Amino acid sequence: MRVPTKVIEANLATAESIAHLLRSRPEPAVRIPGATWSVGEAAAHLALANQLMAAVAGGERRPYGDGTPGGLAAANEESLADYPERDPVVLADAIVAHTRAFAAAIEQRDATETVLTPMGPMDLGTLPSYLLTHQLGHGYDLARALRHPHMIDRERVELSLPFLLTAMPRVVDRRTAADRHARYTVGLRGGPRFGVALADGEVTISQPPAPGADCVIVTEPVTFLLLALGRCNPAGAIARGRILAWGRKPWLAPAFPTYFKAP
Repeated sequence: MRVPTKVIEANLATAESIAHLLRSRPEPAVRIPGATWSVGEAAAHLALANQLMAAVAGGERRPYGDGTPGGLAAANEESLADYPERDPVVLADAIVAHTRAFAAAIEQRDATETVLTPMGPMDLGTLPSYLLTHQLGHGYDLARALRHPHMIDRERVELSLPFLLTAMPRVVDRRTAADRHARYTVGLRGGPRFGVALADGEVTISQPPAPGADCVIVTEPVTFLLLALGRCNPAGAIARGRILAWGRKPWLAPAFPTYFKAP
């Protein structure tokens, strides 16, 4: 069983979109809004991450952090300190080259094979979705910093879902989710839906969603991904009508994003 070509093509297209931003030769020191990184640092991180993912897709074992948000952040800072390249054009070429290497490697392997990733064990069928989600998050940051349109759209969000559903139980914030019990149906407006059961800090995902949810949350697709990646304020999205909620306990909706901590 091979990895679907659509998600591989989406990764290649996203890498090219990011490279297009960087080939405009922006100043590397420009800060990413709301983040600690600069444009040069974010681009360097993408180059390093895409290289790592290409190695994993090719069968190499590359431990990176401990799978927790804090562990990943520490590993990111360490890798950036060891990689001083900040020239946007050089990094643009690296991002594209490593994405192509990823595509070439993963096309030759069985999608059911399990590999070790920075987010823990994962099958190769989900790995391209992981890479796409990561590229879209940092690509969005770069586009905002450089005042260009971002590259997130409905199709790419839907292709990101396999990774997001895999990652959700691994990024539960047990401080906010402790002692909480609720069943949600969550989905994209006009698109797929899935179930999220929360019990004492543990999350179980079901697709399709199990019947009898306490709360149904349907989100505009781009907003859904930005919320999942911590790039969007839930209250603002609700106020603008980008999130709708109903069911027996619709008041459970605003707290839902707080139960997860984006890495």
